[in-house]
Amino acid sequence: MSAKCLDQQGRWRNVTVAFRVSPQEDALIEAAVKLSGLTKQDYIIKRLTDQEVIVQGNPKVYKALKGQLEQVLMELQQLTIGTTPTLDTLNVIRLIANVMDGMRNEPEPTPKMKGAKNDDQAR
Repeated sequence: MSAKCLDQQGRWRNVTVAFRVSPQEDALIEAAVKLSGLTKQDYIIKRLTDQEVIVQGNPKVYKALKGQLEQVLMELQQLTIGTTPTLDTLNVIRLIANVMDGMRNEPEPTPKMKGAKNDDQAR
């Protein structure tokens, strides 16, 4: 028997939702989940309920980005002249671009210098 879970609003999560996907769809879902940094359950719930998926940059997301970029690079290197990447590869590239664009637009934390006084203390 699985453990009972509460969601963020304190509701019991005791209903199972299952569906079948192709191996290619599964790979794309797995890539999106890894790039989001969320659990698969949280990612799918956010996407299906039309909530924004916010990616927080962390080592797990960085590792997923690196792995996905390496995989895409291998797939692109295997292409011959005149052929185009598969739709799945293009979707993964789009996911990577969206994640990196979101990370680029994150406000950078202001660095705090040791021993420096703020403006209020200096006056």
